[in-house]
Amino acid sequence: MSLLSADHVCVRFGGTEVLHDISLSVQPGEIVTIVGPNGSGKSTLLRALLGIVPAASGRVGRSTGLRVGYVPQRLTLDPTLPMTVRRFLSLPQRVSDAAATAALERVGLRGVERDQMAALSGGQMQRVLLARALLSQPHILILDEPTQGLDQPGEAAFYRLIEEMRAADGVAVLMVSHDLHVVMAASDRVICLNGHICCEGAPRVVSTAPEYRALFGLGTKGALALYQHVHDHDHASPHDHHHHHHDHAHPADAKGHAHHAG
Repeated sequence: MSLLSADHVCVRFGGTEVLHDISLSVQPGEIVTIVGPNGSGKSTLLRALLGIVPAASGRVGRSTGLRVGYVPQRLTLDPTLPMTVRRFLSLPQRVSDAAATAALERVGLRGVERDQMAALSGGQMQRVLLARALLSQPHILILDEPTQGLDQPGEAAFYRLIEEMRAADGVAVLMVSHDLHVVMAASDRVICLNGHICCEGAPRVVSTAPEYRALFGLGTKGALALYQHVHDHDHASPHDHHHHHHDHAHPADAKGHAHHAG
């Protein structure tokens, strides 16, 4: 039983179809990464799956009682508004001090409860947003470009944190990546979006390239933090949605090679 699914979903804004015939599903414990160029509908797809944006046609399905932890793309806080991390974690629902402290410790932010939200670094802010998402004990985490603005070591560290969450709790992850070619190593599937699903498959290992090792290190598990997803199509070509569904050549090993951890 999938946690979250889209069945032939189309989304229109005004007269313009921004998402065409999207079908996908996320299974329990699976990490799925969505990549695509700017304007390809990635955030819109997340919002449609969350029920914030209505589907013009097709259907979004969720398992009964599904708890979702959502990490938005960015949070703009008024810097003149005093807001401690502890207070922020109790929005919109109050949580106990113990729960707040435990969530912060899980994301590697011990002792920041009294810090002002406006004073956090980008990486700390993303971790606080993740901590808040974890407070609902979600079945699935939905993350919208969570590492945008982080440097590469920060990005790799955030990805490892997500991997640890999945390993510890079996939480599923649906993430939009801002990088078209480099995705989280633990992704079971990569879905490439450009108004419609262009290709999907397993990420490929970026071999032991020394420049990658230098950038991302070997991480805690001796595995590179990032893999490369090889696209079998050209995003520069104009897509005629009505005649151009899935006539991309799929590389032979693109499908059916998802490996689940634990």
